[in-house]
Amino acid sequence: MDLRPHLESTILTPALTGRQIDELCKEAKSNNFFGVCVPPFWVKRAKRELDNSDVKLVTVIGFPYGYQMTETKMEEARMAIRDGADELDLVMNISAFKDGMSWPKIEFAKMATFLHDNSKLLKVIIECPLLSNEEIVEAATQCADAGVDIVKTSTGTTGIPVTVESISLIRSVLPTHVGIKASGGIKTRKLAIELVNAGADRLGTSSALKLL
Repeated sequence: MDLRPHLESTILTPALTGRQIDELCKEAKSNNFFGVCVPPFWVKRAKRELDNSDVKLVTVIGFPYGYQMTETKMEEARMAIRDGADELDLVMNISAFKDGMSWPKIEFAKMATFLHDNSKLLKVIIECPLLSNEEIVEAATQCADAGVDIVKTSTGTTGIPVTVESISLIRSVLPTHVGIKASGGIKTRKLAIELVNAGADRLGTSSALKLL
C-alpha cells in the first residue's frame, strides 16, 4: 500500500526549531506526502518552505486542550488562514463536552462555516483516549451534523496510541462524505496500514518517513 497520499507529517513538540520546520517541509515535498502539520507560529515559514508545492499546509487551533473561548479560536483560525494554512485541526472543547453542553457543536458549526467561506477544510480533534465509546460516537455525530469535513482521533498529547477499534467505531457512524484522520502513536507501517484499512483517510504522524 502506498501510504504517501494519506500522510500528514507532523511536528508539534514544544521545543521545535525553525530548522526542523524546514526539514519537515523538505521531506514532505521530496516524498510527495499529502501534507505537513505545524504549530500556528510556524505556518508562515512552512508556507514559504513548501513553495507552491502540492503539499497541504495544516495547523492546529485550540491546541492541545481545546478549552479556549470560541472567539479566541476564531481569531487563531483567521491568522492561520492569513499566514497560508490550507486545513485547520480544531481541538474540541472536551471540558464543555464532558459537562453535557451544546457549545462544542455550536463551535464546530461556526468554525465550519467560516472555513468553508474561505475555501478551507476543517478537522475536529475529539481526543478519543479521554472518551468512552458512547462519547466517541456522540462527538463524531456532532461533528458530522455541524458540517465538519474530517474527524481526528487525538492530539497525541495523552501518550495513548490510536487504535484500529476507534477508527472502525467512528467510521461506522459517520456519513461517507466525512473523513477520518488517525493520529497518536502511529510509528509502524503495520499499524498505519491497519488504520487505513479500518477507514482512516489521513494519518497524522511524526514518523512519516518510517512508514514508507
